[in-house]
Amino acid sequence: MSLSFSTLLPNIILLLTYVLLTLEALPRVVVALLGASILLITKSIPQEEAFSCIDFNVIFLLVGMMILVNILRETGGIRWLAIYTAKKVNGNGVLLMIYFAILTALLSAMLDNVTTVLILGSVTCAITKDLKINPVPYLITQVIASNIGGTATLVGDPPNIMIGSAAGLNFNQFIFHLAPVIGLILPVAIFTLYLVYKDQLQIPKPAQKELEEMSFRGVIKDRKLLFKSLIVINLVIIAFFFHGLLHLEAGTIALAGASVLLIFENRKHIWNDVEWTTIFFFIGLFIIVGAVEKVGTITYLSELVLKLSKGNYDIIAYSVLWMSGFLSAVIDNIPYTATMIPLIKNLGTHYSNLNPLWWSLALGACLGGNGTLIGASANIIVADMANKAGFPITFIEFFKIGFLIMIESLIICSVYIWLRYL
Repeated sequence: MSLSFSTLLPNIILLLTYVLLTLEALPRVVVALLGASILLITKSIPQEEAFSCIDFNVIFLLVGMMILVNILRETGGIRWLAIYTAKKVNGNGVLLMIYFAILTALLSAMLDNVTTVLILGSVTCAITKDLKINPVPYLITQVIASNIGGTATLVGDPPNIMIGSAAGLNFNQFIFHLAPVIGLILPVAIFTLYLVYKDQLQIPKPAQKELEEMSFRGVIKDRKLLFKSLIVINLVIIAFFFHGLLHLEAGTIALAGASVLLIFENRKHIWNDVEWTTIFFFIGLFIIVGAVEKVGTITYLSELVLKLSKGNYDIIAYSVLWMSGFLSAVIDNIPYTATMIPLIKNLGTHYSNLNPLWWSLALGACLGGNGTLIGASANIIVADMANKAGFPITFIEFFKIGFLIMIESLIICSVYIWLRYL
């Protein structure tokens, strides 16, 4: 790999992107688009080639799922489910934490974890405010459960969407390979959270009475739209399972489902609530990573990995898992995954079966998000919610519990990968 200015510039831009994202010096969408613009203006990557680097399957999947969830939220259905769950615990704070954790994990597997914590987190804040109890144990439990649950499926976490699209892995493969280990990790994480927060989960008697008197009246705002939403979302999820047979990408299915539901609900705020900054962040990032790949950096790094591991496939798999976990804890797992995908692809010239490496990357990148408060977008969203509720979550407070659960998760994943693939 040569060291000319045209070769170095994309790598410098990628490094600065990481630094600025970690420091949160600028909005992340600004960082990504600014970096991509510099590379385009300096012709470090031709415009046509840059646009071809954008993975529109990922873009369509994110937009489609955001629209579907925004319409479902409009009906009040998810709020109804959260209140129902809260009432089922009969004033038991431990059960409330467990129920919300399981509900969050399940929804994060079918939707995406950012959307799930936005919806359930706001409901949790409302319920804990009514009960006059500290929301922090429940919010931290939810965000950790969302990152774990989102790891289990193709659509649950953005890194999985990116990996699935790049590696040609379908919805069923993600469930078959990742859901079993997530089924082991989630109970361990919930038990750990219980040990940490058990003294803060007591719901006072007056609050228990308040919970019993919570009414479902008026929660469902549009029953007809709720019915239509559930039908369309279920059809989309079923289509995810069979998208290989249908010869349709997941992004196409999600966008088609959103288009059908927009026939019944197409008010302006449905579009306004789509996280367009996230969409354009992805676009900028795809261009930056495409430029880095073009100048040969990825090939150089993959050869370095082979040299350091002496070609030992087991060492490479474990290195990808643990490196992904630790790095995703301190930098956003989306740009990290975008950088790792072409590196692993390049290893395909040396190994015929890359699937264990893809699963190692998915597990490490998604579960590593629990390591720190800045490890995943969902973490930041929940921290903002807690702060607005008057119960700020500090970096250290989250780190003490999140990093421990991350280590537990990576240990379980290591054993799982060894038993199943190596």
